[in-house]
Amino acid sequence: MSTRLAPWCTGPYATALRAGRGPLFLRRPDGWVLPLEVERWCGRADSADLSVLRWCRGPVLDIGCGPGRLVVALSTLGRPALGIDSSPAAVARTRRDGGAALERSVFDPLPGEGRWRSALLLDGNIGIGGDPSALLARVGELLAPGGMLLVEAAPAEVEERFEVRLDDGLGGSGPAFPWARVGTGALRACAEAGGWRVVREWRCYERPFLCLRLSHEPRVLRVRNTHTATPAVMDSASTRLRG
Repeated sequence: MSTRLAPWCTGPYATALRAGRGPLFLRRPDGWVLPLEVERWCGRADSADLSVLRWCRGPVLDIGCGPGRLVVALSTLGRPALGIDSSPAAVARTRRDGGAALERSVFDPLPGEGRWRSALLLDGNIGIGGDPSALLARVGELLAPGGMLLVEAAPAEVEERFEVRLDDGLGGSGPAFPWARVGTGALRACAEAGGWRVVREWRCYERPFLCLRLSHEPRVLRVRNTHTATPAVMDSASTRLRG
């Protein structure tokens, strides 16, 4: 597995997921903090989440699935879904609750590249890697032609890239890593510059969402070997992709 997102693998994040609650923050070097909604992530999918999931088609890839509430909700709805997350604690919790998940970064080789009909980037995950343009390009490689990306923007109109640390507010923190925050306007502009078309845009309980489609097919999919995972998880993913 890539070490690109290793800060999420141990320390305050893993502790919070195991407990199912915070406090947990992203902290910048200048002292600015962003509270993370661990309790919501560890709960059931809410009405805002369901307003997104209703647009999913075919096999769904949840990128940065966390403790798996969206994967579990999709499975409950009878929709094939696979979560990926670089955190072992997140993957373990997703599987414990009945969802299929792999311990993987979005930038690692993944099963079904170029065949996913829908992908999710919710809960601030457009910030993964600190470069939304690069992340959107990578998602474009994963989706099938005509596939949809459902993405959540920051609630404020911001466009920021910075280094942060995970912080529990009690003196515990992890290593620094790059992150980004983009509001609806900045996300729309970034997506359109990368060849995406905005199909739909809405808010639910102050959470802004966009549904995107590539306006052209990705140029060339990179050929990669899929990492080995536990047979049960790989069988589950393969079965879903065949659907």
